[in-house]
Amino acid sequence: MHPDHEDDHEKPAILYPKKRFGQHFLVDKNVIRKIVAIASIKEGDCVLEIGPGKGALTEGLIEAGAKVTAIEVDRDLAALLKRKFPENLEVITGDALKASFLELAEGRGCRFKLVSNLPYNISGPILAKFLSERKAFSLLVLMFQKEVAERLVAPPGTKEYGVLSVFTQAFTEIKKELDVSRNLFSPRPKVDSAVVSLKVLDKPRVEIRDEDFFKKVVRASFGTRRKMLSNALKALGFEKDVVERALEEAGIDPKRRGETLDLKEFGRLTDAFLEIKGREA
Repeated sequence: MHPDHEDDHEKPAILYPKKRFGQHFLVDKNVIRKIVAIASIKEGDCVLEIGPGKGALTEGLIEAGAKVTAIEVDRDLAALLKRKFPENLEVITGDALKASFLELAEGRGCRFKLVSNLPYNISGPILAKFLSERKAFSLLVLMFQKEVAERLVAPPGTKEYGVLSVFTQAFTEIKKELDVSRNLFSPRPKVDSAVVSLKVLDKPRVEIRDEDFFKKVVRASFGTRRKMLSNALKALGFEKDVVERALEEAGIDPKRRGETLDLKEFGRLTDAFLEIKGREA
């Protein structure tokens, strides 16, 4: 029997995907094998899976030798997984957005390989959380909606380039690995998907003195697309002359737009604001 086919003896409560959890179960074993290979899963690997569903990918990870910690918000599915995989799987029933990945990794004495077909409805916020707690991970192999995956790898100056592109590329080495057709899921979603790998860097790609402030500068720069930086950056709460001085010190034309800046320019701009704040303190 295919791992995602229903067992006639299971309770009806687990037979149907729940819309509120954004459940679309991957049902293609070939794609699962490819994901496990991309993550280079080997015997004894410490793996975290978010939203394992009925366990199709979980099974592939366990068969490759991983010890899997899975976070599943759906109580019915969590119960199914515990019965289905009595060994090498720890199931945490709860919301991954509320979990502390750093505490989970510390409690298990490892840095996780995070391998997941992420629920579509939390992909943005959960990725931001992964990046802020990236010390819990060595590698992330994640499936997103295809358009989200393309945003993450987008270069400056493209319409796909945005806040998550900058954060992802600043803290990880990201690669789009493969496209996955909507026809390989049950129920069939309205969009195609893609798998990306994100190798966590030992240090950010550009020097970042204050990570929280760096993120604020990036968010403000993209706050209103097509808005000149001299106007967009006012959202940081600085006076216009301070914004203009920071842009000048960073060597950035105030008429440029946030989506044209690369990582180094965002780093320089953050530093310029910090320098001005430091001088005026």
